[in-house]
Amino acid sequence: MARRILVTPRSVTRDGHPALQRLRDSGYDVLFSSPGKQPDEQELMHLLPGCVGYLCGVEKVTRRVLYEAPELQVISRNGTGVDNIDMAAAQALGIRILRTEGANARGVAELTMGLILGLIRSIPFSDQCIKQGGWERRMGIELAGRTLGLIGCGSVGRLVAELAPAFDLKVLAYDPCPDPHFQPSVAFSYVPLDQVWLSADIISLHCLATGESRPLIDADTIAGMKKGVYLVNTARASLLNEAAVLNGLESGQISGVAVDVFDEEPPQDSRFTSHSRVIGTPHIGGFTVESVDRAVSAAVDNLLQELQPVV
Repeated sequence: MARRILVTPRSVTRDGHPALQRLRDSGYDVLFSSPGKQPDEQELMHLLPGCVGYLCGVEKVTRRVLYEAPELQVISRNGTGVDNIDMAAAQALGIRILRTEGANARGVAELTMGLILGLIRSIPFSDQCIKQGGWERRMGIELAGRTLGLIGCGSVGRLVAELAPAFDLKVLAYDPCPDPHFQPSVAFSYVPLDQVWLSADIISLHCLATGESRPLIDADTIAGMKKGVYLVNTARASLLNEAAVLNGLESGQISGVAVDVFDEEPPQDSRFTSHSRVIGTPHIGGFTVESVDRAVSAAVDNLLQELQPVV
């Protein structure tokens, strides 16, 4: 009897992917969650028992789910983040967690630049006004001569830093482990975190969750930023305190916010997402043809390298 591998990323369960044939060719049965939908705990507890491998998306993988799957050997994420997985439970059970580092970096970086342009020129707001028969205009700013602050300069942050000079942006980057060999332009420099808060006109997050109870951006952090700052978060929802950000928007300390990640997806609380100076996108950073191809192929590679082919 062939061993089973569960596949759950929404783009793959809906559309399939040719890389999955390599799993079948190696003797595995490929099992899918509900097409195009993020599986919940109940569905995972139904599907995952009996599987030796799991090609995982962004759904929550709880301790309860993992303990119901005693045959599971490896989870291969089709992305970088693994904060959706109970890592302590996985370690206790000896389940290997593998990531596809950098596979969706280009997609996320290009979305970041799109969100920045959407914010500073109020593009979604203007479009909505036209659709509703209105003609309201908001004055924007130009990027040339402005300062972009990057929190995190890994695979995504570096690509954003490489794209920024095309807009004559100065880039200040904070990273706990800066790469001294990375110098994409004369307008780029690594700086302490406090300098990013103080100096940046636009701040874009490209870091992991802090692992602490306090979000990275809260009322105190916002108070130390430039007045009228723009914020972009394509990284982790937990990095932002939404209530503090809303207060910043109302006071004018923050000019606009763009987010691609939410604690609940889809988000249930509309106070944040319905604000006229908030742009929300449904976790589409890595949702491009190219990023999905790279991520799924790499995730399959990880599974096949970790699991022995079925004889």
